[in-house]
Amino acid sequence: MNARALSILHTEASLGWGGQEIRILNESVGIQARGHAITIAAPAEARITAEARARGLTVIDTPIGRKNLCGLLAMRALLHAARFDVVNTHSSTDTWLAALSLALDRKGPALVRTRHISAPVSTGMATRWLYRNASARIATTGETLRDELIAKLGIDRARVLSVPTGMDTDRFRPGDRTAARRALSLPADMMLVGIVATLRSWKGHRHLIEAVAQRVQETGVPTGLAIVGDGPQREALAAQAAALALPAFWMPGNQADVVPWLHAFDIFALPSYANEGVPQALVQAMLCALPCITTSVGAIGEAAIDGQTALVVEPQAVVQIAAAIGRLAHDAALRERLGLAARAHCVAHFDARVMLDRMEGLFQAAAGER
Repeated sequence: MNARALSILHTEASLGWGGQEIRILNESVGIQARGHAITIAAPAEARITAEARARGLTVIDTPIGRKNLCGLLAMRALLHAARFDVVNTHSSTDTWLAALSLALDRKGPALVRTRHISAPVSTGMATRWLYRNASARIATTGETLRDELIAKLGIDRARVLSVPTGMDTDRFRPGDRTAARRALSLPADMMLVGIVATLRSWKGHRHLIEAVAQRVQETGVPTGLAIVGDGPQREALAAQAAALALPAFWMPGNQADVVPWLHAFDIFALPSYANEGVPQALVQAMLCALPCITTSVGAIGEAAIDGQTALVVEPQAVVQIAAAIGRLAHDAALRERLGLAARAHCVAHFDARVMLDRMEGLFQAAAGER
């Protein structure tokens, strides 16, 4: 893209770790490689702070974890200490702190708000001001989220752009299942269902555990379940799996490289029931040509088309999840057809280069209107 180099500040108030934080870092590395200056501002104790430094990004420890005077003063000082062209905010707290800090500053950077998840948005006057007046541009991680914001808040469509998280389609590709299982010490011949996701309640892990247990109980066919990731639900999920006496169960925690696990699965499931854009793990599984079971929550439907690129079930529907597992387990041709179609769809729509092109264009447009 032939455009001037920008100085871009990303702010993140969250202390958590998941798809949102990973998106920020991967996008930042990609945009920086295109010649732009990237700075990450987050609380010192946030995991994204350490991860950003490990990726070679410039980081400023900033106490912006709360919507209070301390956070506002810290944000205001940050925005006045350097001349950024754009500040891209990601969570509610840092968005409000940045918007209020810039409200009376005509020389400040342009505010770009990225909305990552499908949580309900308020329609009050303050929220309308935030999205319609304070934000120069808005990015969403799916077209469904974009349409919702426009409809609820009356935002000019031209100022809101859907930019799903893009993936490295060469890294996430089909692999050797036998070799992957050997490397991970997994049984060679057992049907294995897997999920890769932060262990949060709305990802639906507990429904998946119950569905696998139901299938084993009803059919007597051993079915393995691997839950890759970590988070606040870890102990509860481990206890649930133990109580249901799953015959084969793995919880390896967070993995620096999830590709071997994806290659080891027969079926990927992500039965989320809230707070989703287009989930990165689902796209990664699809790019690995895995047959997937998921829901239509948030913008998931932009990747998962029922019967074409995935099997789509109702949220929190254990019986439907179990039935979908059984259907895929007994139909190798269906598994292959869905997997190949899923990869083709995601290569066409969720390539990392497309994400970077769209975000770079968004930043240029916002900076041009300062």
